[in-house]
Amino acid sequence: MSMGKVLSVNIGSKREVREADLGVTGIDKRPVEGPVAVAAPGPRGVGGSGVTGDVICDLRHHGGDDQAVYAYAREDLDVWAAELGRDLPPGVFGENLTTMGVDVTGALLGERWRIGESLVLEVTAPRIPCRTFAGWLGERGWVKTFTQRAVPGAYLRVLEPGPVQAGDAVTVLSRPDHGVTIGTAFRAFTTEPALLPRLADVEALPEADKRKVHRALQRRGASAG
Repeated sequence: MSMGKVLSVNIGSKREVREADLGVTGIDKRPVEGPVAVAAPGPRGVGGSGVTGDVICDLRHHGGDDQAVYAYAREDLDVWAAELGRDLPPGVFGENLTTMGVDVTGALLGERWRIGESLVLEVTAPRIPCRTFAGWLGERGWVKTFTQRAVPGAYLRVLEPGPVQAGDAVTVLSRPDHGVTIGTAFRAFTTEPALLPRLADVEALPEADKRKVHRALQRRGASAG
């Protein structure tokens, strides 16, 4: 099932940002020409980005196999651009893939995408905004604004490595039947914890997020008891 295409592939270089925990960030991602190799980078804390040449500075909180690639829809950037009254070029949200015609917020956790001829990615989790993101954009109250909108973009893991370039088709290979979308998962982790039980049995969710869900449900059970 064809969905859309990759509008641009964006990679970041190290930039100094006062709000970043380490003082530096790779959130400033810019479009690049030609095919770029994508592969699993290794576990969190060791592996950075799955996109060749892309810099991730804070390996403790970002990157690794479950956040190998970050995708954001051009359509959603356009809505933000209109609301904020400013140009939002591809990569400005720190996304590796700016897509067109792909329902990123409506993608299911565990949904698998083929991009181009050989690259296969699996949707894993929503992006949770941090103060580095807010500092980079320079928008007052940005974390709250972004959270309330609940259009977070999607992290993906690499199942089959391969090249990616602007213009590549994005095809959905399979969708699980649990019905838990990126948007649902984001709201569960942020504004609507009552949704957390829906995430309890989602196999594709990263292990760290599974533990977070499990702990929250345990606390809820204890308080109910």
